[in-house]
Amino acid sequence: MNRLLFLSILLTGSIACKPDLKPSKEYPAPTPVSLAQKPFFPPSIVPADNPLTKEGIALGRHLFYESKLSGNNVQSCASCHNQELAFTDNGNRFSSGITGAVGTRNSMPLFNLMWTNRFFWDGRTATLRGQVLLPIEDPIEMHESLSNAVYKLQQTALYPELFGKAFGDESVTADRMAKALEQFILTIQSTDSKFDKFRINPVLDPLNPAETRGFNIFMREFSPPNSGRPVGADCFHCHGTHLFTTNTFTNNGLDENPAIGFSIVTNEATDIGKFKTPSLRNVAVSGPFMHDGRFATLEEVLDHYNEHLKQSPTLDPNLKSQGVGLGLTTQDKSDIIAFLNTLTDSVYLNNPAYKSPF
Repeated sequence: MNRLLFLSILLTGSIACKPDLKPSKEYPAPTPVSLAQKPFFPPSIVPADNPLTKEGIALGRHLFYESKLSGNNVQSCASCHNQELAFTDNGNRFSSGITGAVGTRNSMPLFNLMWTNRFFWDGRTATLRGQVLLPIEDPIEMHESLSNAVYKLQQTALYPELFGKAFGDESVTADRMAKALEQFILTIQSTDSKFDKFRINPVLDPLNPAETRGFNIFMREFSPPNSGRPVGADCFHCHGTHLFTTNTFTNNGLDENPAIGFSIVTNEATDIGKFKTPSLRNVAVSGPFMHDGRFATLEEVLDHYNEHLKQSPTLDPNLKSQGVGLGLTTQDKSDIIAFLNTLTDSVYLNNPAYKSPF
């Protein structure tokens, strides 16, 4: 046999027989998860290409609390989203990033996001999966590149296995990070407030007189002076349905020259000043309020609607029709706040499934 041919066969054989230094570990298919249907709530809405699984949710929960996703390995998503305060930022008007830079938007609460459309106050992202990675790369937030975040996770003993359990192999990618975070956040639901118990069984779990008056005022149309109708705050137009939001974008009269708002998405002048209408669930613990956190208390919020509305071309028509304000008395406002407190969900605020796994 030709000597060169023999060496070639020998080398080829030795390479072919060389054992894999890191054999690929096989993982079973992840475990499907179905969320319980709650009375009065819409059916679950889960992306067809990202079904909920026990392992995917667990990975997303770890990532939500993982500080390695930030440039200095100190800040996580949870740093600005505290569960005990409806996943808002600890009473801060604006959040600070790892460099000390301060943002310009108030940290939004996190719950019932499977029933919303568009994300961020100005709606600039169409999907939750698109939203979750943006704070990581934002220079005034977590200030880390996705490629470096992926690399850091790959170097841990923990994450390759968690990704393997969730997705079938140990490949760590930004797309898988986004899917896992999406799965976890979709499971964060607020459905067990005092108001929910009242709706299910008003005899067993009634509202007290002040809460009942507040609910009635909340749900009534605005009553102009001398109309002879009971006072109404007209809140339900923007905060109706059992979700307590219509998931629309509204100019609620904060400024005569409002910020750009939803117009950043549509490029339409008619959307200037319009911001996401937040749910009022857990509103008693999620202040400060408005897209820029300008109001520290619910009393200030009601004072705004009652007597401080600013006229502008895109002001919501329902608010524009009120003219000088709602005409609420001190007692009316107190009763509305009593009702809003019934929307606080202690089950959600303390749910161990949403807490840090570390």
